[in-house]
Amino acid sequence: MSEHSLPKRRLGRTDFDITPIGFGAWAIGGPDWGWGWGIQDDAQSIAAIRHAVARGINWIDTAPVYGLGHSEEIVREALAPIPKSERPLVFTKAGLVWDPDNRNALPARVGDAKSLRREVEASLQRLDVEVIDLYQVHWPANDGTPIEEYWATFADLKAEGKVRAIGLSNHGRDLLQRGGKVAPVDVVQPPFSAIKRGFAGEDLSWVRAHGSGVIAYSPLQSGLLTGVFTPARARALPENDWRSRDEEFGGEALYRNLAFADGLRPIAARHRTTVAAVAAAWVLAWPGITGAIIGARKPEHIDGWIDAATNALSPRDLDDIEDMLVATRAGSGPTRPDLAEAA
Repeated sequence: MSEHSLPKRRLGRTDFDITPIGFGAWAIGGPDWGWGWGIQDDAQSIAAIRHAVARGINWIDTAPVYGLGHSEEIVREALAPIPKSERPLVFTKAGLVWDPDNRNALPARVGDAKSLRREVEASLQRLDVEVIDLYQVHWPANDGTPIEEYWATFADLKAEGKVRAIGLSNHGRDLLQRGGKVAPVDVVQPPFSAIKRGFAGEDLSWVRAHGSGVIAYSPLQSGLLTGVFTPARARALPENDWRSRDEEFGGEALYRNLAFADGLRPIAARHRTTVAAVAAAWVLAWPGITGAIIGARKPEHIDGWIDAATNALSPRDLDDIEDMLVATRAGSGPTRPDLAEAA
């Protein structure tokens, strides 16, 4: 049983009531694939998932491509001893197909119906579940399959009972609009943090107008907004950690981002919490954002950000964060949620 009770929010058009933060299983996929996070201890991954559930988190977001099947298998192993009535919801994805002979090649973005049906069966088997709670298109297809076709396949999977809800990840407003004409978009999953703020423009407006839920990924910008990242750590990232090649982790962008993270410390002190919890709470403060996906590679990582589920930022906090975004020139996009919109 969970040791703690966290607040819950209805996830868009689904019948799920989810905690404001969920466990992100990208990093636990391990190394040796195109977007890996370096070496990861599977025992620590399993312990982290079980700790998240014990702390009250009631959903996990994974994908087949994370470790080329490995992340889903770790999720299965972590949840196996937990009674089914007490297990978290499990969200996964489809549409990225990898080359088993070249693990580090970038996966193909495939929307073909037969391929998607093979993927759902593979995920059901790896996760050892009878139905997937939320099934999402990971990225827009580029194999020539239009969104109208692959979204219709997802709607069929829902109608057939393979999945309970369907969503679109990394799809902008124009694609959301086209997909929404085929079938309702239950959930949208965008990148969204105080550094990557673009979703807070037209995309979020569309989502709110159409009743979709939003689970934002990388609210801590892959570690930059934890309050413990440093330039030395960025320089020491191994080649098999995708962040070593990311523009936000190098050059002037890195120093702007870390200066902004450092500026969150007084707010964290006011709330008696961590910089990471404040950064995630900022994402959750936007009207229309249902939940934030936060990764953890060790159990103690969860304790560093779980306060975001219960610590609401005040107008003063949001003003201070906006001032810091302007002063440090970190990231881009809208700088402050309008809390009046939530009324």
